Amino acid sequence: MDYAGWKDRKPIATALKSVYRAVDAEAAARALSEFEESSWGQKYPAITAAWRRSWSEVIPFFAFPQEVRRMIYTTNAIESLNSTIRRSVRTRGHFPNEEAALKLIWLQLREVTQKWKRPPREWHAAKAQFALLFAERFEMNQ
Repeated sequence: MDYAGWKDRKPIATALKSVYRAVDAEAAARALSEFEESSWGQKYPAITAAWRRSWSEVIPFFAFPQEVRRMIYTTNAIESLNSTIRRSVRTRGHFPNEEAALKLIWLQLREVTQKWKRPPREWHAAKAQFALLFAERFEMNQ
């Protein structure tokens, strides 16, 4: 999305959904080719080129079930948390030592987690898939 203008980002993201929501890697490759031939792909060829350069990192994503993939590509909570931490560090400016910086981050994390009310609605389906995929490492609550 770095290659697209602000007003075009939302429609481009909609057009790219067919790539990352594809059933498997072959369907995703076909969807990427279709995007490349579309008007958005013609207007912003660097987007398709970036996907193709990183394709070897994209393919493992399709090994997971759809529920798990949705949790992977839905990063709003993570981005919000990172933004909150960056804002608090930037406001503070400088720190006398590393311990002071870690303390500020810890306090900010504690404050943010108190605002969390419930997990994303997709979490329960993803959790069930994680339990099936990683049974030996997944801790189930009684």
